[in-house]
Amino acid sequence: MRQVTAFKWVPPFAQGSVRDIRVRWALEEAGLGYDDRLIDLDERDSAAHRARQPFGQVPAYRDGEVEMFESGAIVLWIAQDSEALMPDNAAGRALVLTWLFAAMNTIEPVVAELAGIDIFHADEPWAPLRRPAVEAQLRKRLGELQAALGPRRWFTGDRFSAADILMVHVLRDLRHTDILADYPALADYVARAEARPAFRRALADQLKPFKAAEAADPALTAA
Repeated sequence: MRQVTAFKWVPPFAQGSVRDIRVRWALEEAGLGYDDRLIDLDERDSAAHRARQPFGQVPAYRDGEVEMFESGAIVLWIAQDSEALMPDNAAGRALVLTWLFAAMNTIEPVVAELAGIDIFHADEPWAPLRRPAVEAQLRKRLGELQAALGPRRWFTGDRFSAADILMVHVLRDLRHTDILADYPALADYVARAEARPAFRRALADQLKPFKAAEAADPALTAA
């Protein structure tokens, strides 16, 4: 059975963003069942977890054939045998690979830098000095990304793919801001992806243990 390692609970700002959702979503789109292996935050540095994920993060993944970490690599592994996530022709596969890496290497770094300032470093004296330049760079990238999307439904055309899982997850990390509203084609793109049944199932599965933990200990919601 496929197994995805994820956290039992994370603070509210991170819920829906933890990267195991990428893997859950890919498995749901591919119609593949899986179990989740839930760990506490304080297990990140345990020898057992570090053996699965040397950086103490999630997800880790195993399916009886392979053991992996890094969400992008895992999504790509799942996609290579799924017509729902990867075309069977060379040109289509190349396009999926291109946009999958664009999400991680071109868009995600600027999104992550802004989120880091806003969420983790907002009280630092340097944050208001650095933020305008980061937002300007992000807006430049979003403008370019929207132009590249054009009238298409998905980044590889009319067909949803693994590339969209990565791109949508990256763009969702802007939801603590209203920036995406200034790029209506991208906002519609994200909303279209979030409406997919596979995404809704993946999100619900990630959130379920978080809500259970908060029900057992209401103080967690103030964390």
